Amino acid sequence: MNNIRHIGAALALTFALGGASAQPAHQAVKRAFELPPSADLAYDLAARQKGLALKGDATVSWRAGDGKYDVRFESRVAILGTLLDNRSQGVIDTYGLAPTEFSEKRMRKDPTSITFDRAARTMRFSEGEKTYPLKGGEQDRVSVTWQLAAVARAAGDKFKPGTEWPFFVAGRSSAETWTFKVVRNEKVKTGLGEVDAILVTRAALKGSRDQSVDVWLAPAHEYYPVKIRFTEGDKETIEQTLKSVTKS
Repeated sequence: MNNIRHIGAALALTFALGGASAQPAHQAVKRAFELPPSADLAYDLAARQKGLALKGDATVSWRAGDGKYDVRFESRVAILGTLLDNRSQGVIDTYGLAPTEFSEKRMRKDPTSITFDRAARTMRFSEGEKTYPLKGGEQDRVSVTWQLAAVARAAGDKFKPGTEWPFFVAGRSSAETWTFKVVRNEKVKTGLGEVDAILVTRAALKGSRDQSVDVWLAPAHEYYPVKIRFTEGDKETIEQTLKSVTKS
């Protein structure tokens, strides 16, 4: 049982995409964006942790409209139950998604949150005392995938292999710039059948304990993320592949 609890904690940490080292100075980057339609997405989840293969599922509830957005991510694994329950809420401004509140509940951990105080133009964390100025375009760990999809939808042919797209992303107790690089076009087997997707990668910084993140966006399916993979080291991976999508 202790070993199972240890694995569960490791999975939850990996899903959280790691802590970020502080970079107080960041630039506001304004790009064209086109938000994907609201939808509920269900994923198959496969993980390899501590040499063990685990199976589960994940769900994403994505809502955007009337100048606001709300996205919730939940992941579950057999035996362990719910690993992670994350939620990002906010408004839609000239930069795209503008979070106002991010909450995270990990298995067997106290909830944590990030407040994006738009009036005071300050980002604050419930864990730790660091703060960051809000300049425009800042994201949290859940909203960034949807901001990336919105930017890709608007960019069209400009979102091509070799291009890089930086975003300032808040982690559990700090924030840093994540740079996503468009790698190539690939075919991905999903519950919708084999779909054409664009592979976009955020590589971990050298010497950091962050995870690498691979996202496959499907242009023919509103640029929804049809596959996402988190990798830490050589053997720790979590991969989720789309089973179904229901537009709402």
